[in-house]
Amino acid sequence: MVKEIESLFSLKNKVVVVTGATGVLGEAFINGLCAAKATIVVIGRNEDAAKLRVEEAKSAGCEAIYILADVLNEQNLIDAHAEIIKNFGQIDALVNGAGGNIAEAVVQPGSDVFSLNISALKQAFDLNLFGTIVPTQIFGKEIAKNGGSIVNISSVSATQAVTRVLGYSLAKTAIDSYTKWMAVELANRYGDKVRMNAIVPGFFITNQNRALLTNPDESLTARGEAIINKTPFKRFGSPNELIGALVYLLSDASKFVNGESITVDGGFCAFSGV
Repeated sequence: MVKEIESLFSLKNKVVVVTGATGVLGEAFINGLCAAKATIVVIGRNEDAAKLRVEEAKSAGCEAIYILADVLNEQNLIDAHAEIIKNFGQIDALVNGAGGNIAEAVVQPGSDVFSLNISALKQAFDLNLFGTIVPTQIFGKEIAKNGGSIVNISSVSATQAVTRVLGYSLAKTAIDSYTKWMAVELANRYGDKVRMNAIVPGFFITNQNRALLTNPDESLTARGEAIINKTPFKRFGSPNELIGALVYLLSDASKFVNGESITVDGGFCAFSGV
């Protein structure tokens, strides 16, 4: 008999680790996980924001802790793993939410494309790709032991050429490849105990892209207008609109979903522009 819908999407008694949890999208992720009754581990570098996430989660009736860690620092994550096991005894799921662009890696209009800032491009690549791979290495084995789900964050810039954000686009394309590759390898080794999928967000206003998409008076920049014109819904997404896909991929509702990417973009990728 199929589980009742509420229990099918429930994350009750599941310990979910969220990296990049101190950002704008991370806040939405925490809110959604709370609504699904998860036990939450907030991982980030901003202590004030991390504390706030935990306070908000607890006020909503969820059990939560925060751990300050850099997703590119293996020892930070090894220590975090030990602390999580000490507190909760298990890890059931991982949301690889850490990432974003590096300002110096943004290719400016009219700049020489043969004089790219290679160092900055590497930083963007490392943050997004290895900021996904390293936490998976540290937390994934525990998830595979208990059974659970890993969710990566890709981008529409991995599926279409989005100007200026080269390093970010390269890394997100690599995340798409890693998601499929790792999903298959996990299945080959652990059967259906652990699965890996990705969410592909469209355009959401965050602290990192706000200056690219909006002016100080909150009107749209030319780039912001171009994105809206390419989006059939004619608006940016709200971070909370990612929650449904996230909870689905973490819950038993997606137990037979592996190596897939769910696009949440208001139709951006579907539209040719004509």
